[in-house]
Amino acid sequence: MSMLQTKRSAVALLFVGLLAWSGGLPRVVAQAPPASSSAADPAEPQQIPRRVAIRFLTDSDYPPFNYYDEDNVLTGFNVDVARAVCLELAAACDIQVRPWSELLPALRRGETDAVIASHAVSSNALKIVDFTDRYYHTPARFAGKRSAGRLDATPEGFEGKKIAVTKGTAHEAYLRTFFRDSSIRAFDTPELARDALISGATDLLFDDGIALAFWLNGTASKACCEFKGGPFGEPKYFGDGVAIAVNREDPQLKMLINAALKRMRESGRYEELVLRYFLVRAF
Repeated sequence: MSMLQTKRSAVALLFVGLLAWSGGLPRVVAQAPPASSSAADPAEPQQIPRRVAIRFLTDSDYPPFNYYDEDNVLTGFNVDVARAVCLELAAACDIQVRPWSELLPALRRGETDAVIASHAVSSNALKIVDFTDRYYHTPARFAGKRSAGRLDATPEGFEGKKIAVTKGTAHEAYLRTFFRDSSIRAFDTPELARDALISGATDLLFDDGIALAFWLNGTASKACCEFKGGPFGEPKYFGDGVAIAVNREDPQLKMLINAALKRMRESGRYEELVLRYFLVRAF
């Protein structure tokens, strides 16, 4: 899930499904998320004891969501959302970085209070953790060489094509289920998968649509490639939106964060963060 660093640019018009959560922003393809990711909460937020501090975990190589900037400062949309949540709750914010694969296990062991790293709300994830309300949606997309021209992004259209994907992701599982007649090449990192497309070792790349948009419009892609076909948003594989992961044994924190997200939306703070990173007005 970790993604190659690129500078943010005005590529929001390439996104499909981002930010359906925000009432004040345009909705693109994705359906509006439900008010809550689980059953009704048993108490009002004002009845819950406040938290003096909230510990968040994230990873550091998924720009523009969580990454180190040129000054080696942790930043990104997810990082700023976490800080804004803490500000709303008058809580100290402790944001630490771990590799993607260690995030949810650390949460289950009680080594952090919450994980904000663009985890999709899926049935599998809900078996081990709980989630707050969704705060954005993201589809999966194919990318291919510009020189390849228009392609039919279907299992039949990609029969025999070599497709790069990051190993162990929902994107790999989706390909192996629906694109079985393609030659699927799984790589350990997104960077290696992207390098395979640039070098011509593969014909296509299948990955997170938002991160792909930034890569395609950044210098790292060397202007090699473009989106091929439309978005893929099956909830079974790509989740029903993206949310903050919390421990199932800590429903109070979930309620507090949900209340903070709601206030951020109502005050306009959420939209400010969106515009800082995604320039959504380009839609």
